[in-house]
Amino acid sequence: MDRDGLQEFAQRRECGNRAILGEGNLSLRRFCALDQDVYADGALPRKEKELQGLVASAVLRCDDCITYHLREAKACGATRSEVVESLGVALIVGGSIVIPHLRRAFEQFDELWGAKPESVSGAGNERGEG
Repeated sequence: MDRDGLQEFAQRRECGNRAILGEGNLSLRRFCALDQDVYADGALPRKEKELQGLVASAVLRCDDCITYHLREAKACGATRSEVVESLGVALIVGGSIVIPHLRRAFEQFDELWGAKPESVSGAGNERGEG
């Protein structure tokens, strides 16, 4: 997803949230407030909670949720490496059905974190060794 796609996502999300909250329904407002409050700094820092949200979103296969938590994790200072490791946890927990969602998540990496630095080339084994 390029910068325009991320901006479009943010606008669509904001517009949708305004529509939801604009109904004035107490249950909807309470849930949205709870959703915002649960990710605030507490015993766990916000960054860790966003990474947990990212893992859960990948396992649940919610692309919009993945995009949201990628953006929020970046805003909280999460590094590319921290996000990649978190998505590795999602893959182990969720299994191969998560792979298409990981692909879409990785499409956003360069826009959020910049191009991946050149790595040392060499053939490694499936465990990442070598």
